[in-house]
Amino acid sequence: MMGHLHRFALDRRANVAIIFALALLPIIYLLGLGLDFASAVHRQSQLDAAADAAAIAAVTPAMMAQNSTIATTEATNIFNGKAVGLSGLQSTPSPTINVVNNGLTRTVTVSYTALATNNFPNFWGQTGWTISGSSTASAKVMPNINFYLLLDSSPSMAIAGTPADITTMVNNTQSQGGCAFACHESHPSSDNLGNPHGEDNYALARSLGVTLRIDLLAQATASLMSTAQATENANGNTYKMAIYTFDTALHSIQGTPTSNLSLAATEASGIQVLEVYNNNCLTSSNCNDDTDTDFSDAMASINSDMPNPGGGTNLAGDTPQEVLFIVSDGLEDKNSASCSKPTISYSGGIRCQQPFDTTWCTTIKNRGIRIAVLYTEYLPLPTNTWYETGSGTFKGIAPFQSQIGPNMQSCASPGLFWDVQSGGDITSAMAALFQQAVATARLTQ
Repeated sequence: MMGHLHRFALDRRANVAIIFALALLPIIYLLGLGLDFASAVHRQSQLDAAADAAAIAAVTPAMMAQNSTIATTEATNIFNGKAVGLSGLQSTPSPTINVVNNGLTRTVTVSYTALATNNFPNFWGQTGWTISGSSTASAKVMPNINFYLLLDSSPSMAIAGTPADITTMVNNTQSQGGCAFACHESHPSSDNLGNPHGEDNYALARSLGVTLRIDLLAQATASLMSTAQATENANGNTYKMAIYTFDTALHSIQGTPTSNLSLAATEASGIQVLEVYNNNCLTSSNCNDDTDTDFSDAMASINSDMPNPGGGTNLAGDTPQEVLFIVSDGLEDKNSASCSKPTISYSGGIRCQQPFDTTWCTTIKNRGIRIAVLYTEYLPLPTNTWYETGSGTFKGIAPFQSQIGPNMQSCASPGLFWDVQSGGDITSAMAALFQQAVATARLTQ
């Protein structure tokens, strides 16, 4: 008997079947667990994709123009459209949508919790596996901006626009000593200009086919409207334009910012230089010694016209950002005793010629309004004795011309200054400065 037991204990045949039988239950358990886990992970990845799509849908360019309620509805619809009908879920989950608008930035978070159906519920006593996830998307919107264009229309902008045109004017005005300015006068006969038909230099320039700086300015401003329209279409926001000119005073061409950029282009193309009565007289009864460029008055007036800027979003109660866009040669010529350069007394007051005063620039920038400055350089005029040597205590413009550019640049907000030299492309410069103003508006919010 003992021998039989001993042999049975030593016999190893069929032990694999026994071990397999003992291991079969945990194997089946782990297999079921793995299948249910894999199924739950797959359902989670499908719902994660739905959450991603929903979050992105709420920050598309078109949706950034809508309010939070509409963005939430859009995200919910996108999520549900992808989640409804997914197999392996005990019910379609309802997403939680959180939309936060912070200035020009919108952040959208889409989260969900769902119950993935277990295929082997009896193994662990539960019918579903809880899964959850979230997705966050963020985007910035380009701000809405009102541009206030302040354009120099003073007599100095009647200078010929290129070196070749300057030469043409000088060669055809030898009776005047060679004048590069196409002064626009309603009564030129009193000046004895010596032009072929007694016309003023403005009419002479037209007959000679000379392009004036004021012409380049008008063309560039009109072209800017096309640039603004194309940029607006690409960014999905709104740019409005107000147009002013200045000389002896501020003149409203389009005082209220308009979104009709085609209209603004038409108005800009008609900009002309100031017409005076004759040399030294603004009108027949107002001989103001050519004090026809009062930059300080223009800045004070436009400052009162511009409202305080908003954030530029489409949120209820918000208003556009504001940008003052100045185009000038930077020479101030006004009736004022307060002057940084020697003055000249005349019958009507005191003539001050100087690089323009930047005091109002600081005031406007302190209001949160950015200033873009396009400096159309005041050209050296060696044939013009007034430019070179002046008269009496006034020593001419030449000694302080180098100060004009720095004053113009100090008026501008950081990164918003452009210098165009003689013969330079004002149209391209205005477009580039506009794009820079748009780009920095986005970066500083």
